[in-house]
Amino acid sequence: MERESIEYDVVVVGGGPAGLASACKLKQLNPNLSVCLLEKGSEIGSHIISGAVFEPKALFDLFPEDAKDCPTLNNAVKGDDVYFLRNGSKKIKVPSWLTPKGLHNHGNYIISLGELCQWLGEKAMDLGVDIFPGFPAENYLSDESGRVCGIATADMGIDKQGNQKGTWAPGMNILAKQTIFAEGARGHIGKQLIKDLNLDEGKSPQHFAIGFKEIWEVENDKHSEGDVLHTIGWPLTEGASGGGYLYHFDKNRIAVGLIVDLNYTNPYQNPFKEFQKYKLHPVIKQYLESGKRISYGARAISKGGLHSLVKMDFDGGMIVGCNAGTLNPGKIKGSHCALQSGMLAAEYVNKILNEEVCDFDDLFKKSALYKELHQSRNFSSALHKFGLYIGSAYNFVESNIFRNKLPINIKDSKKDSDVLKLSGSVKAKNYSAPDNEFTFDITSSLFLSGTNHEEDQPVHLKLSDVDIPLGENLSKYDEPAQRFCPAGVYEIVEKEGQDYFQINAQNCLHCKTCDIKDPAQNITWTPPEGGGGPNYISM
Repeated sequence: MERESIEYDVVVVGGGPAGLASACKLKQLNPNLSVCLLEKGSEIGSHIISGAVFEPKALFDLFPEDAKDCPTLNNAVKGDDVYFLRNGSKKIKVPSWLTPKGLHNHGNYIISLGELCQWLGEKAMDLGVDIFPGFPAENYLSDESGRVCGIATADMGIDKQGNQKGTWAPGMNILAKQTIFAEGARGHIGKQLIKDLNLDEGKSPQHFAIGFKEIWEVENDKHSEGDVLHTIGWPLTEGASGGGYLYHFDKNRIAVGLIVDLNYTNPYQNPFKEFQKYKLHPVIKQYLESGKRISYGARAISKGGLHSLVKMDFDGGMIVGCNAGTLNPGKIKGSHCALQSGMLAAEYVNKILNEEVCDFDDLFKKSALYKELHQSRNFSSALHKFGLYIGSAYNFVESNIFRNKLPINIKDSKKDSDVLKLSGSVKAKNYSAPDNEFTFDITSSLFLSGTNHEEDQPVHLKLSDVDIPLGENLSKYDEPAQRFCPAGVYEIVEKEGQDYFQINAQNCLHCKTCDIKDPAQNITWTPPEGGGGPNYISM
């Protein structure tokens, strides 16, 4: 059986908000275009996870008449508090006037981003977009001149040894005049494109965080629909930064989560256990008492901002959304930015296909997205460079006093993978055992994520050098992959009296943290067989 090829005008890789916005806008601009969208999850929304407090303007720009009927836009933000947490039960409520303007949420909605993407997927199909869930793109294709000309999907039905099973079917080449890559943070093809085409030339390294989320069903007296709570400080101290959140959905549901910046320095840091610890602070715990945890997930977040935003256009296509780094770190929001970037990409691609002279940089710099990202360009790097207290003070002054008009650029040139201290130079962190009431282990959490992979398939987490984990990382950093993975993928176990680095690939949440944080940059995340991974419901 030979690989078949099919042709479209435009191929979109990724069924998140950026990819779906690209596809919808393209068909709005030119209904005659043939557009297909590939999604690696089993269905649209199954791999989507976000807090999420959502700014709706971009959605109304995309669907001015229909957006008001989007079912997930039913929970407007009513209350908005920020707390600085300290060890024990200590807390300080941050006055509204001290909160950076980007963190105010009046006019926003508490949503499920997965549900929003499902709705956008339906709109895309109504417009004539061909959507193929369960088909991950494996590589990009280029012609003899080096121009990107589509993607290749992987063969299906390969066993762990690389042999063809009875279910084997060859992959397919999908050729396109333009290809839009919208894979989300640290997309595997986006990562390769950035390297091969030097799209990050002159840019600061991209910076990431890992975001955790659980949804709880709680008692009536613990629930206040529309309330938003953000926190800074504890438990992230001593070389770690980030923040927490607690959002009151409808139907007595609460979303609770912690965002841990991946520039932390202690190799004994365990982001998953920090999240579990976070729920024990009285500010958070009071809402979860007598509640029931119903879902869990985690995902890497691109948060470098404008200084780290890669060149988004190249010969033959675009890279958009969190794949490029469009999240606004000053608001800790990326969904509306992803929508805007997808719509801008569609406008540009449509002009290119119509052979109009168009420069994407000009289009981008005239957009509301550029203005927003420019205003918050220093937010993350100020916190990285100056720490929580001085960095927060700087962000307040720049945002609230100078209204983001200071002619200053603060950049962080250190990669998240390069900042770990040697394990012998730091104190190991101790974490309490889970109580199974507020705090839990990884195994029970994974069950709630719906994660599943075909077991007899090649391991999709590739080691460039199999000797590095035990031969280098173990002695230098006590092999931090054992702790930075939120799914227990990496373990050091004993086999025949010797240590063995075990990869439990079937546990993988597709968060990409290992690809980002490994100090040797020895781990490469690649897509498993189509449909594998988490199955997030209403996340």
